[in-house]
Amino acid sequence: MKLHCWFVIVGWTLLAGCGRPSGDTGSTGPDASKSDAQPLEPVSLMLNWYPEAEHGGYYAALVHGYFEDAGLDVTIIPGGPNAPVVQQAARGAVDFGVTNADRIVSARAQDARLKALLAPLANSPRCLLVHGDSGIETFDQLQNVTMMMSREHAWAQFLIKKLPLDGVKIVPNSASLAPFLADPRAAKQGYIISEPFVAKSEGASVRSLLVADFGFNPYTSVLMTRDETVEQRPKLVQKVIEASRRGWEKYLADPTETNQRIHELNPEMSLEILDFGVQALNEHCIDLDVETGKFGRMTSERWSTLVSQLVELEMLEPGVVEPASLFLAE
Repeated sequence: MKLHCWFVIVGWTLLAGCGRPSGDTGSTGPDASKSDAQPLEPVSLMLNWYPEAEHGGYYAALVHGYFEDAGLDVTIIPGGPNAPVVQQAARGAVDFGVTNADRIVSARAQDARLKALLAPLANSPRCLLVHGDSGIETFDQLQNVTMMMSREHAWAQFLIKKLPLDGVKIVPNSASLAPFLADPRAAKQGYIISEPFVAKSEGASVRSLLVADFGFNPYTSVLMTRDETVEQRPKLVQKVIEASRRGWEKYLADPTETNQRIHELNPEMSLEILDFGVQALNEHCIDLDVETGKFGRMTSERWSTLVSQLVELEMLEPGVVEPASLFLAE
């Protein structure tokens, strides 16, 4: 069943939504009769980047009708560079948002009462790309290289603090892979789900060093909302969580239809790179040992570790953020 999609540009933001053709509910889930009997509740969900595999589960919930099954009419708003998803969620301009865990901690420290609801990527896809013949196989071997990365990010500050970086020159990151490909002694920031594929498609042999393996591992692509929403609209929150969880489980098992939709919304993401991304997510970012029905659930230990690391990096004042306030314990 094909979906009808619409696109609207508001300022610099592309709004995108998908729905089933009029006259065809397409509801097949256990709550289909409930969804047909009452109007769907409008819900907005803003991403932190353009549609990619890291958002696949949320799009899968849209494409496969899981949000509709839950009685929700969800509009997914794509992000981009410096997308104000945290700000928009904090002031209630959008109902829900997707961001990384360290951004939620930083927002909370600035009195933005945001709470994480679901963490589909238990392990961060953040990586450093190095050339395959560079001899660099671990972070400790990053010496006498040009490191292309954005210093302002917490993960970058973690590497700067923890590594000797002898002879390393840190330069601003470029969206293009060309400077990296032209320099055999370069390292470049990226995500395991995309940049390695692009580099290999250019004929380069590359190796990916996962930042999570070095000890900085915030939850990624985290579903979040305001404390106020959790307190005042708990049923809505649970519907969004469960539908998103279904979407992620579907996407990781069978991403074909969802990847087609993501490709249509973001043509720069080819079907090949999206397929590569799903494989990388399954191999590196998903907790395969999670119990049935607990996909995406978070632990206080992980949040406490993240808070402690941000304090150590002097990006957070001690005692300002209570880890238990950062996430919804199920």
